[in-house]
Amino acid sequence: MAALPANEISASGRTSVKLNLTSLQSIMKVDPEGYRSELSLVYDQFKSSLDLFQQQAALNYTSISGISADTTVAKDLGDRAMFLAHVTPFYPKELAQFPTELVQLLESSAKSLLSGLRVQVTKALILLVNRKIIDIAETLEVFMELQTLGDKAIQKLAFSHVIQSIRHMNQKHKNDPKNKALQNILFGMLQREEEAIAKRALITLCDLHRRKVWCDDRTANAICTACFHPSTRIMISALSFLLDFEKIEDDDSDDSDSEDDQATPQPQVVLNKEAMYKANHKGTKASKKKKKAKLERVARSMKKQQRLSSEKSNTNHASPLNHLIDAQGFSEKLFSRLQSSTQERFEVKMMMLKVIARTVGLHHLILLNFYSYLQKYVQPHQRDVTTLLAAAVQACHEMVPPDAVEPLFKQIVNQFVHDRSRPEAITVGLNVVREICLRMPLLMTEELLQDLVLYRKSHEKAVSASARSLLTLFREVCPSLLVKKDRGRPTELKAKPKAFGEVHVESNIPGVELLEEEDQGNSDEDIDGDDSPDEDIDGDDSQGDDSVDLVEEDGIGESDGGGSIGSDDELDDGSDDSGENDEVSGGDDIDYSVDGASEIGDEESEDDDLLEINNSIGKDADVDSNKLKQKKRKFSDFEGQLNAANNSLRALKKLAGTTENVASSSNYGILSNEDFQRIRELKAKKDARTALTQHGFKLPTSDQLSLKRVDAATLEANIKRKLTKEQKLALIREGREDRGKYQARSSLKKKKTGGLSNREKEHKKIMPDAARKARISRSRQQKKTKQKHSDKQFRGRKAWK
Repeated sequence: MAALPANEISASGRTSVKLNLTSLQSIMKVDPEGYRSELSLVYDQFKSSLDLFQQQAALNYTSISGISADTTVAKDLGDRAMFLAHVTPFYPKELAQFPTELVQLLESSAKSLLSGLRVQVTKALILLVNRKIIDIAETLEVFMELQTLGDKAIQKLAFSHVIQSIRHMNQKHKNDPKNKALQNILFGMLQREEEAIAKRALITLCDLHRRKVWCDDRTANAICTACFHPSTRIMISALSFLLDFEKIEDDDSDDSDSEDDQATPQPQVVLNKEAMYKANHKGTKASKKKKKAKLERVARSMKKQQRLSSEKSNTNHASPLNHLIDAQGFSEKLFSRLQSSTQERFEVKMMMLKVIARTVGLHHLILLNFYSYLQKYVQPHQRDVTTLLAAAVQACHEMVPPDAVEPLFKQIVNQFVHDRSRPEAITVGLNVVREICLRMPLLMTEELLQDLVLYRKSHEKAVSASARSLLTLFREVCPSLLVKKDRGRPTELKAKPKAFGEVHVESNIPGVELLEEEDQGNSDEDIDGDDSPDEDIDGDDSQGDDSVDLVEEDGIGESDGGGSIGSDDELDDGSDDSGENDEVSGGDDIDYSVDGASEIGDEESEDDDLLEINNSIGKDADVDSNKLKQKKRKFSDFEGQLNAANNSLRALKKLAGTTENVASSSNYGILSNEDFQRIRELKAKKDARTALTQHGFKLPTSDQLSLKRVDAATLEANIKRKLTKEQKLALIREGREDRGKYQARSSLKKKKTGGLSNREKEHKKIMPDAARKARISRSRQQKKTKQKHSDKQFRGRKAWK
């Protein structure tokens, strides 16, 4: 049977109408069962075209651009491939082997295909993947190989398909099993020695990580291991991404840009009260539903824009260096490659230096040889010396021994900060010293600091500003190193930097002391306010009995605790009280005291004394009840703790901790949410007070310093110098290029060729009758008064008449 043309085919059965492939495609989607014979016919034509193409390829009818024979074979093959890809969901059994045939075609002869045919077959395969007829895991290698052919159209198409398909797969939730399978394929390609395929795998991983699709530890560590690839281009690409370049520099194409990046940002819609009111109160039920749905879409878009803006502003959490599993091994391996790379360019070495320094500062690593390696480059005439010094600052943290950084620190001071150096070099040196001392203040000595502070009297503004910033730092860190006149007025002389290896461990809830101070101040105010005589008079009858009972119970507890020790001195001291209590309660007439014989005879005087003591205790019980409860402790418990402390060092430490924190634990115990809220408020007030006293200067923590990236531009002199007259004129003329030459207004009016101006038209407008009459009468009155004053002018009376 002779094959029909590519664009026409006869329909079997009802009519013998010749249809093209597009119309037949739409008909077959409506009635799949009635056109099975046409499907088999087209499928056979596809197979025959494929066999013919492979025979031509075997006979080497090829050129640089592809097959040089009849192009109708390529066109026929491409049209039928797209046709079958569209109708495959309707005939899954008949076309079960069709996706595999397309994959095999692209794997075997992708290079020999014409550019147009290659694009058509790739689009057909993408259509099958999007309709989930074939899995992306089976076609990922093919799409990655297509990106290495050098065809920009197919490269962009394949790259965007891989990114978008993985994004859609993880849009609602993370599909970990499929992600791991795809990651294993890309990780294997990244480790190949072929530069082209490894470069495309790295670009794909970096783009997915930048879009927050694959921002896990596996992807981050795979990107970091690309720094050790034998190819220098791949190493540079990985280093540039780690240094947070927005995209990998690709010399061949700008394929890392996607449709999302090229889309223009839509204007943000603002929700107003009028729109909300109309959506809830105006219109029919259907119109209200539409308005509410529109408002919900606007709210979702606003939330999405806010989330994207926040993600763009905060890029540090997305850096792969934060997810390194073996950060110490990564930094050591990269540093060894830096030392052995003698043939690399200087820019590549600087990139490796910055990545090592950022890793050391971010994870608080110890790489002692790195500082001695930097020492040979610390010279004012060195190329990109500020970038190198910024890396040195980034690599300093509190866990590094000061002895390892001290030679580098001294060389920076000796090379940059001296009288014969230029002001720019002195400024850089002082700024670097300040940044290093902010991270490691133990490096600074008293003599060196006093010498550096003297530069604040320099006539160069940049030098004096850098010296004053160093002075401000040590007023907070360690003011004892400064001379008395340089310490400033509100200073704490006890402030000292932590020793090397010293760690501050919280033994209590941070901020509880602020609550104690506030409660102590409130209690003092209450005591001062409760000393009024009216309250004492009113409270004598009602509270006297309770206070006496409270003191008696406490006294019993103390006597029991004292009796357990069995000391004679305490028995003698407590005999008076026991004797008096026995007489009051009607006990035995046994004399326990030394002076008991002289006091037994006068019982009435003793009763009066007891009543006076009880009344006085009852008056003071309300004032001192809190203090008595806080300070009272049983000595039996304390004795048991002492005995345990004699046998165990841990018990002794525990006893010391309980004696220090006994007030806070007895007062609060378990804190409530209101207490934590009060602690946050008191902390905010305290920080505001310290900020006012310190003029806004606040020392950052070690974690904040490790996350902070030191910019080389901040180390340079940024003082704005006075402009000359020519520079001022140039700045003024910058915004006047579009303006014409200045001319007077009258000359512009003369040159005017158009109609009247708006001001001239106002004079010729016809006024209303009432306004016209009022204007005429007002002008008449003005004329009359003017004539009256001009004719009869008062000259004064003559004095002689």
